Amino acid sequence: MNSTIRVIVADDHACVRLGVRHLLESEPYLSVVGEASDTQTLAELLDTCPCDVVVSDIGMPDIDGLSNATPILRRVLRHAPHPRVVVLTMICHPPTLSGLLHLGVSAIVDKRDTVDALPDAINAAVAGRNYLSVSVQAAFAETGSFPRPRAGILSAREWEVFCLYIQGRSISEIAVLLNRSGKTISTQKRSAMRKLGLDSETALIKYAQQIGLT
Repeated sequence: MNSTIRVIVADDHACVRLGVRHLLESEPYLSVVGEASDTQTLAELLDTCPCDVVVSDIGMPDIDGLSNATPILRRVLRHAPHPRVVVLTMICHPPTLSGLLHLGVSAIVDKRDTVDALPDAINAAVAGRNYLSVSVQAAFAETGSFPRPRAGILSAREWEVFCLYIQGRSISEIAVLLNRSGKTISTQKRSAMRKLGLDSETALIKYAQQIGLT
């Protein structure tokens, strides 16, 4: 490669950011130009620090104290030209992974595959190709499912309801808190579960544990 690829790394764990920086900067054509530990810092970096690729977890604290980087990634990908986005995650839930691809994410790397896969994922993203690391491919293969459009990406309101429900709030309590009808809250909860491929309360709780909400 003749030119340097500028990368912003976003993850709420300092050890992950340090390891990713060390890995990427061992490649002469990759340069980490910024780091973020939450969505607010990532948003500020994107406004002030030109980059070619964003490597980001999706389970980072946001300004509301929740743990969801999807809205900021959606903002990044909304208008061209924009940096390529590589998601680095421990989530192995096919509907969510499918939703990320539909959102416009170029590559998804399971954190267990980081050393072997991340530089290749960045190269593929810059070249305009999609990339799934070995463990992400295995997650799809295990369930017999493949990336589907419009799956797994929740609206801001659906995510808000989902998080409050996971925290133990009832539908009626959430309705009062958000000044919406109970029917609306119930519909948004069902829609969130459908998009995430969750067919029971047990599956909902297990998923919330997997992404660090409980």
